[in-house]
Amino acid sequence: MELETHPATAERWGDLAALFGPSGAYAGCWCMWNRQTSREYEAERGEPNRIALERLVTAGEVPGLLGYRDDAVVGWVSLGPREVFGRLARSPVTKPVDDTPVWSITCFVVDRRHRGAGVAAALLDAAVAYAAGAGATAVEGYPVEPRTGEIPPIHAWMGLASMFRNAGFVEIARRSETRPVMRKVLAGA
Repeated sequence: MELETHPATAERWGDLAALFGPSGAYAGCWCMWNRQTSREYEAERGEPNRIALERLVTAGEVPGLLGYRDDAVVGWVSLGPREVFGRLARSPVTKPVDDTPVWSITCFVVDRRHRGAGVAAALLDAAVAYAAGAGATAVEGYPVEPRTGEIPPIHAWMGLASMFRNAGFVEIARRSETRPVMRKVLAGA
């Protein structure tokens, strides 16, 4: 699928905010869930999280990539060095498997009108390429592997295991029946 991707920068903040809409993508998250403790998330859900994400973007941090089709924003993928996502280290499911320095891909948001069209898979490929360009030697994802059939999109925000496998990721740990830890070692690592 043809998808143009760009880092989420201050110039593209309006596109990111439009994609996330008034609910901040998922229940006021604004893609801050993995950057916060549970207490912080509960206290900052909604407008405070929007402000926090906008501050990251306007300060020059690239918290993710935006995907465009025909000049319209249709998707988002959150990524960065694992250490910026403190919740991953605290989770019994996503805690580090080893000492390998990795970039983590933690969230996908796809406009409902473009779901099922390969947007998330294209964003995953772009995220891997972006991480490699930033010097990453390995990239991890923490997708969902449904027990049976399809799952509602709201439960697939970390991606699907099949999508990661198709992109060359391999399972390196499974601490939950439905949540593998998947890694792709990048060329030159």
